[in-house]
Amino acid sequence: MSNPLTNLPANLTALQLHVAFWDYNNDSYVLCAPSTLFLAHSEFNVPQADPTLPSIITPVEIYNGFRDLGFSILFSIGGLLIPLFFSYPTTLGHSWLPDPFFRIYTDSIHKAKHGSDSGIYDSDGHLREPLFDEMFAKMDSSSREVERECANGTYERDGSLGVGDLFRLHARNRVAADPAGWSFAAMEWWTTWLLLQRNGRLWKEDLRAVYDGTLFWKIRDERMEREGWRQGYGYKDWAATLWHNGTWKMWEVNNTQVSEASREL
Repeated sequence: MSNPLTNLPANLTALQLHVAFWDYNNDSYVLCAPSTLFLAHSEFNVPQADPTLPSIITPVEIYNGFRDLGFSILFSIGGLLIPLFFSYPTTLGHSWLPDPFFRIYTDSIHKAKHGSDSGIYDSDGHLREPLFDEMFAKMDSSSREVERECANGTYERDGSLGVGDLFRLHARNRVAADPAGWSFAAMEWWTTWLLLQRNGRLWKEDLRAVYDGTLFWKIRDERMEREGWRQGYGYKDWAATLWHNGTWKMWEVNNTQVSEASREL
């Protein structure tokens, strides 16, 4: 399946591309061809968009987006907190009055930036690549967990963030008197880890593709294939690992089993 991002305007910011996945009917963006954005269970083309109108994301589209990424019904319903909290900030780009349907206006999505975040998006929604690299340089603890000596005698990092790293990152970014920002940042990192974790960690290349939105299309497409999306962590993983092994860290169990199997060979 082709990547629908190629049909979007070239002047979108990274933050606008990040949320474009949830704009299922692609309203208002002028497309080069009939839209390939559609619900996973439907096969109809979306009409040409009106360039004079802002692109909007409805609560229904947010729910459908989380479902297409593999989240449960209950979690996807919880995702409706996003329009509840972020609809009005984006509406301020067009009106002082709140949107009665809690729609999100993507052309002013930068107004929904909150405090205590990583700062990787600037105030206009552009991606700050140096800050993204700096985040991994400072917070990636893999060189201390698994020391891999390089030819020059130094130790290289995996380019990933573990659960402990994310807690330290969240604590570092917290600013005073900002409980809303603390909560939003915690929910965002938690959701990202549930979606992307591999061997218990968030990997740099995956997180980079989340910031510019490209990974969401990949996940949706892979979930339509037989093998599906093979990363992430769900309630079934939690229940099964806890029941059979007494721990929720399934990657530690998997690594132990692999090590034992390799010793037997």
